[in-house]
Amino acid sequence: MKKVVLFLLLILTTVIYSQEDELHWLTDFETAKQVSEDTKKPILMYFTGSDWCAPCIMLQEDFFYTEKFKQQSQHIVLLKVDIPRRTDIISEEQLKANKKLLGKYNKQGGFPNIIALNHKGKVLGTQGSYSSSLRDPSRYFSFVTMIIDNY
Repeated sequence: MKKVVLFLLLILTTVIYSQEDELHWLTDFETAKQVSEDTKKPILMYFTGSDWCAPCIMLQEDFFYTEKFKQQSQHIVLLKVDIPRRTDIISEEQLKANKKLLGKYNKQGGFPNIIALNHKGKVLGTQGSYSSSLRDPSRYFSFVTMIIDNY
């Protein structure tokens, strides 16, 4: 019985992580800017509180984990800026770097928040908040399409 439960947990963990891994999220801003410059793609910076922000978790399910976004992501550089409450999720150094980005690009501290940038770090547009009652990601899809089409 223990082996069956362990096996099921392993499969579930693999499925959850594989969804996120398919998107190729970067976590270093300077790397994202360099990739953006090299590939001529805009950056999509995603501010999230991965372990405490319910709308962030819903946005991941309704938007980021969809096949449509997976297709859109081929035309953008993805940068995840996580501000978790648990200290074991990201390193102290990464949290410090993320808080610096939060102070510069997300001064209101809204979560979730996505910001489109060019390779120099200039803001091209922003799309914040997500209604946990409506769960309608259409404006996020429109935002990303607009950024891709106008870059």
